[in-house]
Amino acid sequence: MVFSSIVFIFFFLPAVLLGYYSLRESLRFPFLLISGLFFYFYGETYLILVMLTTTSIDYCCGLLISGGFRQKQPKLLDPDGPRTRSQKAWLIISITSNLALLGYFKYFNFFIDNLNGLYHLLHLGSGGISIAKILLPIGISFYTFESITYSVDVYRRVHKPLSNFWEYQLYIIMFPKLIAGPIVRYHQISDQITGHIDNETAENKIMGFIQFCIGLSKKVLIANIMGQQADAIFSLDPSHINTIGAWIGAIAYTFQIYFDFSGYSDMALGIGRIMGFRFPENFNNPYTSISITDFWRRWHITLGAWMKNYLYIPLGGNKVKPYRVYMNLTIVFLASGLWHGASWSFVFWGAYHGIFLVLERSFLLKIKDKIGRYPNIIITFIIVVVGWVFFREENIQKAFQFTGRMFAFDFNDFRAVITNNDFDIMVFVALFFSVFTLNKKAKTLHDKIFYTGLNKKAMFAFATLGVALYFLCLTVISGSSFNPFIYFRF
Repeated sequence: MVFSSIVFIFFFLPAVLLGYYSLRESLRFPFLLISGLFFYFYGETYLILVMLTTTSIDYCCGLLISGGFRQKQPKLLDPDGPRTRSQKAWLIISITSNLALLGYFKYFNFFIDNLNGLYHLLHLGSGGISIAKILLPIGISFYTFESITYSVDVYRRVHKPLSNFWEYQLYIIMFPKLIAGPIVRYHQISDQITGHIDNETAENKIMGFIQFCIGLSKKVLIANIMGQQADAIFSLDPSHINTIGAWIGAIAYTFQIYFDFSGYSDMALGIGRIMGFRFPENFNNPYTSISITDFWRRWHITLGAWMKNYLYIPLGGNKVKPYRVYMNLTIVFLASGLWHGASWSFVFWGAYHGIFLVLERSFLLKIKDKIGRYPNIIITFIIVVVGWVFFREENIQKAFQFTGRMFAFDFNDFRAVITNNDFDIMVFVALFFSVFTLNKKAKTLHDKIFYTGLNKKAMFAFATLGVALYFLCLTVISGSSFNPFIYFRF
């Protein structure tokens, strides 16, 4: 169930909010849990068992790492104290079970396809391994990572394990963040699981509604228009596209993925805030980045934090020799690429960003410091745009052909397929809202909306604007059949 769908906006969300606030406080917890289960079951039916299996294993492992099931109130153990073999064993079981499920559902078909490709490459016959296509459970990458963080943080003694199984389930199954993040570490939300009712203030409800409407507008009014144009260009044979056409397609996708995913994150944070939850921000104007290093501080922030805390630092982080640091960065971004999807294009996309991070750490940042802020923003943006081609095009050979056309300097006659009359205008709107925080006053306003809050007059004005945007988006959604969501199957 996508947040920008008719079913969600017209039926599910109003029903949940109405039901939630009509119940007494003691019943709101089970209502949220049931809402999350229904939300996931609606889209996945029996595949909900995969998620329930993951959460049940990690809940049990958390208790066993901490000392067992007999504790009525598990305690936070000394962070500097020793770990026993059994504690390490339960941690390994938790991580292995999570990665095994993720590997099976997300990467098994990829493995078989590559095995068959190698089989034919070596001319071992006309046969191969034939299996039915394995369905990928929605959001498995997100809730798997959250489950792993819970077990690892219990082992590290960042927080104590939950004694209430259903509180742990709510942490994972909370529907606003369930299928596309943000990836929330348990300690970031532990106090809110039972204490969020204290945050159900009028201000949080209004600001949450405003943020939801901003996210919905990003998705429906900008990302969908950019997506139609990107699809039209990428559906063509690259040899039939000139340089201008290739750049139009790449830039359209660049704006589509940003406004699609950041819009979805804003909607998730907005819904959570309406109900008293504060999730971590996932985007911070990434297209104003002055380097690829800066880009990854601003893009998909919670994934970057996960990779840093649970992969980069355990590999040694910065506390090793330079060549090991470069190797660690490369491993992290190869893993990041593979996390996004089971294809060589995603792996290359991760390696592409990893290479630039290594180059920046070794010498490029010193050179960039002498260039100035705005040239660095433009250079970084171009690097990111080229990288998105490999993220968009699953066939890596076609992705290389497409990027080749971007730099072919071929300006022969090519009529771009304009699929929406609003594209010419909306591409400039997308550019404006991607970089408007470069202005100090705009940055201040942005921070007030998303972080610090507005005064009463400004809040009323933006709430009114939010209502207008909400109904405009409903009108657009009702009249259009094009409403994809890029991260839906990640």
